[in-house]
Amino acid sequence: MRSVNSYIGTPVARIEDERFLTGRGTYVDDIRCENLLHAAVLRSPAAHGRILRVDASLALARHGVHAVITARDIGMPVARIPMRQEPMPELAPFEQPVIAEDKVRYAGEPVALVVADTANIAEDALADIVLDVEVLPAVLGRAASEEVLLFPESGSNIAAKLSAVRGDAAAAFDTHRGYRRRETFRVHRHTAVAMEARGLLAHWDEAAQSMSVSGAAKVPFTNRRILAKFLGLPETAVNYIENDVGGAFGARGEFYPEDFLVAFAARHLNRPVKWIEDRRENLVATNHAREAECELEIACDAGGRIMAMRGHAVSDIGAYVRTVGVTPARNIIQVLSGPYRIPHIDVQVSLAVSNKTPAGTYRGPGRFEADFFRERLFDIAAGELGIDRVAFRRMNLISAAEMPYALATVFPLKIETECDSGDYGATLERCLAEIDWPAKQRFNGRLIEGRYHGLGIGCYIEGGASGPRENARLVLEPNGSVSVFVGSSAVGQGLETVFAQIAADSLELPMARIAGVHHGSTNYLAEGFGSYSSRSVVMGGSAIVAAAEKLREAIRQAAAGRLGCEAAAIELSDGVAIGPGRKFIDFAALAADGLAAGGVYSSAKRTYSYGAHAAHVAVDAETGAVELVDYVAVEDVGRIINPKTLHGQTLGAIVQGLGGVFLEHLIYDDSGQLLTGNLADYILPTAEDFPAIRVFALENHPAPHNPLGAKGAGEGGIIPVGGVIANAVAAALARLGVQPNELPLSPPRLWQMMRARERGSLNRSA
Repeated sequence: MRSVNSYIGTPVARIEDERFLTGRGTYVDDIRCENLLHAAVLRSPAAHGRILRVDASLALARHGVHAVITARDIGMPVARIPMRQEPMPELAPFEQPVIAEDKVRYAGEPVALVVADTANIAEDALADIVLDVEVLPAVLGRAASEEVLLFPESGSNIAAKLSAVRGDAAAAFDTHRGYRRRETFRVHRHTAVAMEARGLLAHWDEAAQSMSVSGAAKVPFTNRRILAKFLGLPETAVNYIENDVGGAFGARGEFYPEDFLVAFAARHLNRPVKWIEDRRENLVATNHAREAECELEIACDAGGRIMAMRGHAVSDIGAYVRTVGVTPARNIIQVLSGPYRIPHIDVQVSLAVSNKTPAGTYRGPGRFEADFFRERLFDIAAGELGIDRVAFRRMNLISAAEMPYALATVFPLKIETECDSGDYGATLERCLAEIDWPAKQRFNGRLIEGRYHGLGIGCYIEGGASGPRENARLVLEPNGSVSVFVGSSAVGQGLETVFAQIAADSLELPMARIAGVHHGSTNYLAEGFGSYSSRSVVMGGSAIVAAAEKLREAIRQAAAGRLGCEAAAIELSDGVAIGPGRKFIDFAALAADGLAAGGVYSSAKRTYSYGAHAAHVAVDAETGAVELVDYVAVEDVGRIINPKTLHGQTLGAIVQGLGGVFLEHLIYDDSGQLLTGNLADYILPTAEDFPAIRVFALENHPAPHNPLGAKGAGEGGIIPVGGVIANAVAAALARLGVQPNELPLSPPRLWQMMRARERGSLNRSA
């Protein structure tokens, strides 16, 4: 791509922010329309049970109630929501029905939908519904019990198993006579909690036999396809409309039961129906994430070079396998080796169902967990080998000369991928320099004014640019500006800004001549794929580049016809077509020709950003509270489109990771009731919690497979946080022998770990 402009690489302020900061954003709950009805969902109070009766007669008698929709009204058997990623035939019995039929499997599962004149009436009517459930024992805990089966016909609470293989780990371990270390690690259940909870507004046009759904995010084209099938409509009769979105982080925008129920109600009543999720619903109904444990073993030679890795993980996917329920588990085992040279790998993961809210993706799905498992084990191994933990990582990092480097292949899905480019050692060295690692090492384990100090380090890779393709369309407007339409979705990542920068440079136009970036809605393009897995810039941005080249050629052809010359003789500059003899014509004069162009970018090659993080923590010896004294992140993202938005993405991701390490925890009691179902109990980080974070972005190794050279960068900041912080805490508490191999590291848990080690020391001395 020839770039005369230089918007790419410039820290342009987000153009979206003006409307957000001036209160002119349009979220789904801002939309008003005539004859609007409101919906509320009756959710199961039991975590596991058989539905004996749903009596809605009192609710239907309440003034203002128009309908109470149950499985009987929809028609049984009800539709089940298909998997969007990694579909496996054996998982079909575990897919979630759009409404509970004869059984409920988690507290919060939809049992009925009330539709009324107002949201308050609908919510009040929920209490009028008589729901009889024969309560069954709940399946909870780290190991899936086989005494009680969530799906008796399956014969097991293990829904599926995957394996990741590279080389021959069995033979490597059988013949290895050097150092071996096995340890078990656990990551707790927590989730993405966006500022704006989910919401939908469905409108049925009886005359046109068409459905429109506002409130789309992430993957509107996929959701349209699913809804159209469920409603028995052609895809073209369904339109998903993307409004402004207050965050997504992987959880918001998948197809949930409410996507069907609200649309069904709108058609059933021939009235527009709106549903807005409250915070309690958000915490019990929107995808959970992260809960996994892993028994991991490595073999090293005496010098610390890793020879092989093997292990087994269990991922608690909750009551059903949702649209992306397999993705975190697959990522755990595929990226467990991270940026390190491990020739022999054999790791399995079991997907266990439980009576908890179903799980899905959350920023860095599976990668956050995998990095915690691996980086903790590396620190333990280095310590036992008597090798400096930085030296251990240096010798095992994949070198630039080894690129591309194949990761383990996931079976039975046969998913293959490879690290595309980079110098992993360079980001590690920069990170060590920025945090001043050599000087600060003297703090490790020291008790200073009642607090133990420690340093932690970790490296990571971030897979991005999920295929198979993305689409864009550029339209020349009457005033000579260009409108951009993309299949990617905006979920708070600054998409309008970075896409305008890419379009302006690709067209060699001032950004002021980009009339607008229109995204996500299914009426803009015939096909789109949305925003997930750090794909928007690579896939959507590259589609804009392809469309821009076609539009430039169309402008040359049109200008040549006006100026009486060959198209090849036309130069384009700053919105003007210039021909021989310096004759020229402004783009605005060509708009009457209806000039537009579509572009598609297809790729099966993923990109891999990479980096290193380091942390300095201080642990209060009396309370277990941890202060983040300093945190440094260094990442190489290929080509940086906008340093300002990239910095915000990385900083926000790190804070989310820290919230997961220290504060956030979805806790269930023995009956399957969520105990942390509000923001007083489920604690989120605030701006003042973690002020000492420094971020450095590099672009030393552009991606080799796309025209922008960009790599995905929306998730990297969160991936290594758990391992880095746990390593820092372990270094701080080394004299106590505390090994934080399980998250979260909340003050009460650390206090208990410290007291337990102290009691153990006293008992041994006695």
